[in-house]
Amino acid sequence: MSRKSILITGCSSGIGYDAAYAMRDAGWLVFASCRREEDCEHLRSEGFISPRIDYADPESIVNGLSEVLEATDGTLDALFNNGAFATPGAVEDLPRGALQEIFETNVFGVHELTTLALQIMRAQGHGRIVNCSSVLGFVAAPWRGAYVASKFALEGLTDSLRIEMSDTDIKVILIEPGPIGTSFRENSIPQFERWVDWENSARAEQYRDSLLKRLYEDAGPTKFQQPPSSVSRVLLRALNARNPRARYRVTAVTRAMAVLRRLLPTRAMDAILSRG
Repeated sequence: MSRKSILITGCSSGIGYDAAYAMRDAGWLVFASCRREEDCEHLRSEGFISPRIDYADPESIVNGLSEVLEATDGTLDALFNNGAFATPGAVEDLPRGALQEIFETNVFGVHELTTLALQIMRAQGHGRIVNCSSVLGFVAAPWRGAYVASKFALEGLTDSLRIEMSDTDIKVILIEPGPIGTSFRENSIPQFERWVDWENSARAEQYRDSLLKRLYEDAGPTKFQQPPSSVSRVLLRALNARNPRARYRVTAVTRAMAVLRRLLPTRAMDAILSRG
């Protein structure tokens, strides 16, 4: 096929949805996957091929990738692992099941789809794996321990894979967004309500004064927030670069945190992040 192909996960809204349109406008053959079938149907109505891929469902990963390969005669130029979710709450209040569930999606499912895609890319002799991490993939923050842990893990896997793939023409890239205007906050509310018994927590007053307000009150865009298109532009740059960088940091917040993490001692960094 003349057009390059890309599989993007988590395309129901936000970064994935914008990336699907941006890549299609740039001439790529886009496979815009979603976790839920109704979201896939919506994207199909907008002209996309939309396989259902739920990172927590191994069968959907295999079937979704098979649908892509059937449409491309067995090739895939790029994979953008974008799908993820958050489970807000203090670390001491997170039950084991909450961590298991977020790792199933944010780490294990990403890993499984990546290893399957790598088989295709090895056979064709080239490819690009782009993993969407976060500023919280290299700095921690209060109330976000589950998400932070999953993104730290994703960054570790991605770094190791990048080094291992250095003897091939398969490029492995991280994109690290900061605050992006999406429905990520709203989507995390059901996870919080399912897993965190905040009223019986030793931190109940802090929940009431801090986290609950952030979760349930829409304060509008923050000063440093950028639209999803800022990630799409970086994705396109990473895919087109002859020698892409290992990391692309999106938003001033991410870039500033990267500098501070290098320069400041841990206690000073903790003091900044604790304001959070």
